[in-house]
Amino acid sequence: MPRRAAALVKLRSSATTTNAARSAISSRLIHHLSDKAKRNYPSNRDNCFVLDFLHRQGTCDPASSAVINFPEGFDESKTYPAIVVSHPGGGVKEQTAGTYAAKLAKFGFVTIAYDASYQGESGGEPRQLENPYIRTEDVSAVIDHLTTLPYVDKDRIGAMGICAGAGYTANAAIQDRRIKAIGTVSAVNIGSMFRNGWENTVKSIDALPYIEAGSNARTEDAKAGSATMPLAPVNEADAPNEELRQAWEYYHTARAQCPTSPGVATLRSLNQIITYDAYHMADVYLTQPIQIVAGSVAGSKWMSDDLFDRAASTDKSVHIVEGANHMELYDGHKYVDEAVSVLAPFFTAKLSV
Repeated sequence: MPRRAAALVKLRSSATTTNAARSAISSRLIHHLSDKAKRNYPSNRDNCFVLDFLHRQGTCDPASSAVINFPEGFDESKTYPAIVVSHPGGGVKEQTAGTYAAKLAKFGFVTIAYDASYQGESGGEPRQLENPYIRTEDVSAVIDHLTTLPYVDKDRIGAMGICAGAGYTANAAIQDRRIKAIGTVSAVNIGSMFRNGWENTVKSIDALPYIEAGSNARTEDAKAGSATMPLAPVNEADAPNEELRQAWEYYHTARAQCPTSPGVATLRSLNQIITYDAYHMADVYLTQPIQIVAGSVAGSKWMSDDLFDRAASTDKSVHIVEGANHMELYDGHKYVDEAVSVLAPFFTAKLSV
């Protein structure tokens, strides 16, 4: 398959390719590639195109924006296993989620990285809402769409996520049995993180002021606009350690900065975040195979350990990437490649016929 830009020309000019695209995207496709996506998504990515599809929560639901990646030698007459990749809180599909999706596609999967509702190029107001229940629903909504694609085997769908996206993926798998295998990278249970701190050093009761702040923000939102809070340090000097300094660097410098990823969330999101537990009922219902990947020096590692301990699955494994912190598993080449070297054979084995 040619480079993405050339593929777009074919989508519009070749009858054969257009028919394939129509069947692939389905009647819920709104447009192939927005002008913003053309600017934001790397132009040198092969075997992919950007699509929008309707989020199936109701008639007024926003369109979701996603990038589908295809394996080498893709044949629309065949069916392939698929992997849904969810981005971190505050991230977008053009960043680490897109990196993992593109790399995993090289191992024979159709992969899809998407923007969460209210974020990136997906629709919804207020912008930058980080409602964990909707983010969990997003995973299932993407799977809804995948099941309409004739080249996706609906019985071989896996899901993975990075940071908060990993927690949302786990939560989705607890309630959606269409997810046959789960992968996580630098997993974060966003509720636990806000209640107990990055390194699990804070008591849950100490997060009560956050609920107050979220409640007050809702009142203010009703009168004016949406107040926001940073999801990563806004300034380098605000970072308390090297790991979180890299979070600032990732979201606010050329390292991975993206115009659709401001690195903030609405303050009202705190009402849902503080009481949310991504691993709720995991000890009963999270029975699918799980591959967890975490950095040995990640401050967030305790949330990967917690997932392993709480998951009911008897087929679960943790791979520790020595020397890696939380952020280095986003885009540190050797660390990401090590994670993919574990995740690819895991998904190959668990999503086999």
